[in-house]
Amino acid sequence: MSYRAVLCTRLDGPDALEITTQEPSPLGAHEVRLRVRAAGLNFPDLLMTRGGYQFRPDLPFVPGMESAGDVVELGSAVTSVSVGDRVIAPLRLGAFAEQAVAQEAAILPLPDCFDYAEGAAWYVSATTAWHALNDKADIQPGEVLLVLGAGGGVGMAAVQLGKHKGAKVIGLASTDEKAAAILNAGADACFINDQPDLIDAIKAATDGKGVDVVYDPVGGPLALKATRTLGWGGRYLIVGFASGDIPSFAANHALIKGYSIMGLRAGEATRRDPALAARTAKALRDLAAQGVMRPHISHRFSLDEAAKALNAMDQRQIIGRAVIVP
Repeated sequence: MSYRAVLCTRLDGPDALEITTQEPSPLGAHEVRLRVRAAGLNFPDLLMTRGGYQFRPDLPFVPGMESAGDVVELGSAVTSVSVGDRVIAPLRLGAFAEQAVAQEAAILPLPDCFDYAEGAAWYVSATTAWHALNDKADIQPGEVLLVLGAGGGVGMAAVQLGKHKGAKVIGLASTDEKAAAILNAGADACFINDQPDLIDAIKAATDGKGVDVVYDPVGGPLALKATRTLGWGGRYLIVGFASGDIPSFAANHALIKGYSIMGLRAGEATRRDPALAARTAKALRDLAAQGVMRPHISHRFSLDEAAKALNAMDQRQIIGRAVIVP
């Protein structure tokens, strides 16, 4: 049965997106077709419409990395889900549509505590935060976590996971409205990016010891300020560059303070390491069932508003997460 989908036909950004009618393709043996009830927006979706992300799909393509919905058809070898199941379905592409196809191995049950929109906005942020704070930084109870861009999706997930793991969490935000949402998500303190005494304020919140872990999806000049808040032996996590500015770190500063700079790509890490992928899948299922990192959703858009949705993300209007509801 035909379905509507958002199609990117040229790399001119969100305004070049079109609504088209698609015909479903046959399922592979381990694939699952779902009726999409909600699709999560992510910064890579925006970048891909401009050809600016490290994964560059061939044109034309349907954007969207996250979905939640109802299973409507199974591949011949699928055994772990059934028609009618409510699921979270991570994708590489294809979520901005009324139907999507996902790999059986990637699907998670939609927890009873989540609605479809929350389920669609959970996986990418939760996976990134988990890989960063568990596999990379191994943050411990009582340590101090500084989250840049804490009002965004991956930032707010890190705030919530940091608290879940027993850390003291300090968030940074661009506006008072975002700061209020970050505090509501569980942060112990939140400061505004451009306040004049930012570094001193962060150090004071740590009783002068400095932070143990910096989680940075922002980059730019703020990243260099954040290195100055690290205590001895800290860990700096490079998550992304939402500011559009890739910082250059001073190697001598890392040497003097003994801190580590770590890059992370959660999706690539699990693709390269099957054992890590299995551990991550189990951890994510447990976290989802507990409702950990429950998304704050500030905007919901229709399928016809996909360009408007990505433009809102580009203009930093989103607090937490946004979703498209077909």
